[in-house]
Amino acid sequence: MEEMRLQKYLSQAGICSRRKAEEYISKWLVKVNWKIAEVWQKINSKVDKVELLDEAVKIQENFVYYKLNKPRWIVTTCAQYKENAIIDIVDIKERVFPIWRLDKDTTWLILLTNDWRLANFLMHPKYNHEKEYLVSTFWPISDKAIDKLKKPMFILWSYTAWAKVKRASSWKVKITITEGKNRQIRRMIERVWYDVKTLKRIRIENIELWSLEPWEYVHLSNKEKKNLFEKLWIKA
Repeated sequence: MEEMRLQKYLSQAGICSRRKAEEYISKWLVKVNWKIAEVWQKINSKVDKVELLDEAVKIQENFVYYKLNKPRWIVTTCAQYKENAIIDIVDIKERVFPIWRLDKDTTWLILLTNDWRLANFLMHPKYNHEKEYLVSTFWPISDKAIDKLKKPMFILWSYTAWAKVKRASSWKVKITITEGKNRQIRRMIERVWYDVKTLKRIRIENIELWSLEPWEYVHLSNKEKKNLFEKLWIKA
C-alpha cells in the first residue's frame, strides 16, 4: 500500500505546500472518496480518490525545473491582475510556479517548477540557502562601506545575519545572504548611505544565472539538479 498523510499527497501532486494543504483541509475544501477529509487523515495513493474544490488530484510524476532571468516590471506571482506576471512571459505546458516573490523593478534569477518539495526546501529559512546578488550604485563604493555591509544590520525589527561581500568593480559589489527580508539588499545599501542603481540576483545555491538574457528561461541542467537535490534529500 502507498499510504501517506493527505497533506503530503497534495504537496507531491504539485498543488501546494503541506501547510497550505492543511489549511485547505481545515476549510473542508478537500474530499477523499467523496467525503470531507480530516486533517489527521491518511490515504492510499493507489486506491483513494482525492479532490480539491471538486477537481481530482493526482500525484505529480513529471516534475520540471527551469531558471529564468526575470525582466523588470514583471511581478513574480501566478496571479494575473493588471500587471504582467511570470506566467505571461513563459510558454511552459506544465503548471509551474515561481519560488520566491521578488521586486518587480529588479532583474533576478528565479526558479520555476511544479515541485513543492523543492519549493518548501528552498523557501524555508532554517536551511540558510545562499543567494548572491550583483549590486551597482550611482557612485564608487568605499572599502569602509563594504566592511559595514558584511556585518549584521538592524532591519525590519531584527538583525540580519553576517553577509559575504566582495568588490566587483569601483561601482559594483557582490553580496551573498542566507535570509530574505523584504527588500533586504536595498535596505542594506541604504544603511551605508548609497543608492542602488541596478540589482540582479545571479545565484541561488549552486544555480547560476550565467548568460541568460532578460525574458530567457531554460531547463536546469542535470548537473544543476543533481547538486541541488543532493542537499534536498539530505536535509529535507
